[in-house]
Amino acid sequence: MPLLEVTTPAQIRQFLALPTRIYQAHPNWISPLDHEIEAVFDAKRNPNLAQGAVIRWILTDTTGETIGRVAAFVNPATAHTDATLPTGGMGFFECIDDQAAANVLFDACRTWLVSRGMQAMDGPINFGERDRFWGLLVSGFTEPNYGMFYHPPYYQQLFESYGFQVYFKQYTCYREVAMQLHQSFSNAAVRYAQQYPTFQFRHASKRDPEKLARDFHHVYNLAWANHSGVAAMSLEKARDLVKQMKPVLDERLLWFAYHNEEPVAFFVSLPELNQVFKHVGRNFNLWGKLRFLWEKRRYDQRTDKKLFGVIFGVVPEWQGKGVESALMVHARAEFMRAGYTDIEMNWIGDFNPRMLAITRSIGARIYKTHVTYRYLFDRERPFERSPIIR
Repeated sequence: MPLLEVTTPAQIRQFLALPTRIYQAHPNWISPLDHEIEAVFDAKRNPNLAQGAVIRWILTDTTGETIGRVAAFVNPATAHTDATLPTGGMGFFECIDDQAAANVLFDACRTWLVSRGMQAMDGPINFGERDRFWGLLVSGFTEPNYGMFYHPPYYQQLFESYGFQVYFKQYTCYREVAMQLHQSFSNAAVRYAQQYPTFQFRHASKRDPEKLARDFHHVYNLAWANHSGVAAMSLEKARDLVKQMKPVLDERLLWFAYHNEEPVAFFVSLPELNQVFKHVGRNFNLWGKLRFLWEKRRYDQRTDKKLFGVIFGVVPEWQGKGVESALMVHARAEFMRAGYTDIEMNWIGDFNPRMLAITRSIGARIYKTHVTYRYLFDRERPFERSPIIR
C-alpha cells in the first residue's frame, strides 16, 4: 500500500475525489466544497501556515487506486496549550474499511508529528478554527450541517482499534423553533424590559458589517477566548469572517444583547447552507456559483427552512443573570417570522456543562455526536480528558 505525500495537482485531485467513492452508498452524505478543503492547505488563505506546518498523504492499493487520505499539522497557537504535552493534529481522514490501511495513515501522522517535537495528536480536527471540519461523527448519521463532516460508522472502530481515546465529545442539539420556551424565559424577557431599560436585544444589520465584526469580536474574546484550545480572535479576523459570510448571512439570525450599547451576549446562527449546497456539488466554479444562487433563492422563499446555531456566548459579568433567556425569546420570535422551523445547534462540547444545560433548558435534545480523539505517543502516560469549563 504505497503512501504518497500530496505534492502535485494530480495528487490533490485524488485527495479531493476519494470521499465521492467512500460515500457512494451513503445517501445522507453531502460533499464539502473542494475549494474550502484546499483553503486549509493554502498559505495565502490559511494564516496558520505562517508559523505552523502541514503535510498530507494519499494511500493507494497495488493498482494505484486511492484507498485512504489524511493530513497532519502543527498549529503553534494551540500545540502548547498544555506545556507538558505538546500536541499536534491530524484530520481530513478518509479510508476504506480496512484497519491495516488506516494504521498506515495514522502511523504517518504520528511519525511526522514526533519529528516536530509533539507528544500527542488530536483528531480528526481542522488546521484552523474549531467551527468546521472538526470531530468524527459517531452517532446521528443524518445529513451533515455546513462545515461538519459526515463519516461512515466504521470509522469509529478504525480510530479506537488504533488506540485513540475520547478527548471530548461535540454534540449537535435539535429543537423545533415553534416549541414553546419555558415560562422562565418569558419572565426574563419581561423583567429586562421593565427593570433594565439600559438593555436592548436586536439582530445585526448587514448594512453595517463593521459594527457586526466589532460586536462579535468583543463578545467572542470575553466569552470564549482562553478556554482550552480556543485562541483570542483579532478584529481583522472577525472582519474577514463577516466578509466571507456576508453573501449567505441572514441578519435576522444574528442576535446580540446590549447593555448601554456595549455588546454583552450573542446568539449567532446561519441558514443551514448544506440544504443548498447538496444541490450544487463539490465544485464551486462558475456553473456551481450560478446553481448556488438559484438554489439559495428557492430556499429563501421556503417557509420550512432550517437554521443552525454557530455560537452562543455571554460575557462573564452577565452570565447566569437571565440575559441569555431574554435574548432567546427575542431571537425565537424573529426566527418564526422569517420562516425557520428547525434549528440545530452545532459544536457543544461535553466539557461545557453550562452550555449543555442551556440547550436542555430550551427543550433541545442531542441529535448528533462527534468525537475529538487524542492519541498519546507515550503509551504508558495516564490519559486525561479535556478539562471541564467551570
